[in-house]
Amino acid sequence: MHLDATDLSESELRLQQEVREFLAERLPPGSYDVGLGMTGASDPEFSRDLGARGWLGMSLPPEYGGGGRSAVERLVVVEELLAVGAPVAYHWIGDRQSGPNIAANGTEEQKRALLPGIASGELSFSIGMSEPDSGSDLASLRTRAERVPGGWRVNGTKIWTTGAAQATHILALFRTSDDRHHGLTQFIVERDLEGLTVSPIPFIDGTREFCELAFEDVFIPDEMVLGEVGAGWGQNTAELALERGGVDRWMSMMPVLDHWARGGWGQLGAAATADAGEIAARCWAFRGVSLAIARMVDAGKSPSIEAALAKEMATRFEQDCVEIVTRHYGRTPDLTSDDPYESVLARAILVSPSWSIRGGTVEILRNIVSKGLARA
Repeated sequence: MHLDATDLSESELRLQQEVREFLAERLPPGSYDVGLGMTGASDPEFSRDLGARGWLGMSLPPEYGGGGRSAVERLVVVEELLAVGAPVAYHWIGDRQSGPNIAANGTEEQKRALLPGIASGELSFSIGMSEPDSGSDLASLRTRAERVPGGWRVNGTKIWTTGAAQATHILALFRTSDDRHHGLTQFIVERDLEGLTVSPIPFIDGTREFCELAFEDVFIPDEMVLGEVGAGWGQNTAELALERGGVDRWMSMMPVLDHWARGGWGQLGAAATADAGEIAARCWAFRGVSLAIARMVDAGKSPSIEAALAKEMATRFEQDCVEIVTRHYGRTPDLTSDDPYESVLARAILVSPSWSIRGGTVEILRNIVSKGLARA
């Protein structure tokens, strides 16, 4: 495993400035709900505005409505969106991982039908992986797709499926044979299929992004199989590299950190200044890691081990940030406060324990890294 130090080029820096100017005009303070990173609010209109500027589907092929740009250029745009807590939820999963997965493994018909909608912000995707009693062990999934004339019949349950209630499509991983790893297949599922019930799950902070999916004799046609039957494990592993190694894994608290460090809650004392300096240094290190991983993706590599390492460290960092800012805030923040940054901090206190689970538990990620290093 090796991460090469790198920085933004002149053209990438120009893109960064362009995005900053757009966001300053499009999202003035007080005009939107400040979010916690990739779990920001859902605003389809804002997503379409980004798509119109070519800032969704940036790495997708131009012939399918994409920008034909690099993973690093997408990182530049995403970094600026997360820095202000922009409402990214509607397009997030489709832009980050479903679109590139379909571009890499989909049929010509799938690409032409779906990729333009992802790039324009019209389509919203959710990922159906986790199941009750399976945890982070995807190889233990039991929701089964059985062959029937013209397609597949699916029965089973998915859980913790983020954004499924608003998504137009769900990219789901089902068991198609008893082989532990080679018996898994990815399917593109339209959310309104007969027999599919989507039930939002109230979370501790009052949000309802997580959902349970119940499949009862749901018919999925053959043309909605993504890639080869039985190839879902490998496709899903490659997809997780996109999910785990990005700036979204260490920027959830960025709007709150920026507000705090700039004296939004009063001038920082010596101890708080020291803590803010340590956080800034760690942020810079994580940015270097994410940028190096994006360069690897652009070079045609699959940095799954590097991404797992980044996610494991970044999760602990984000949780440290919540603890540090809360300590210096001096009192329990109010979730219903008129101060949007106090409200977001209160939400972070409630939900940050779950950050150890999303994208793979700390224990699973450490296993991935250790096995990868052993093979190397």
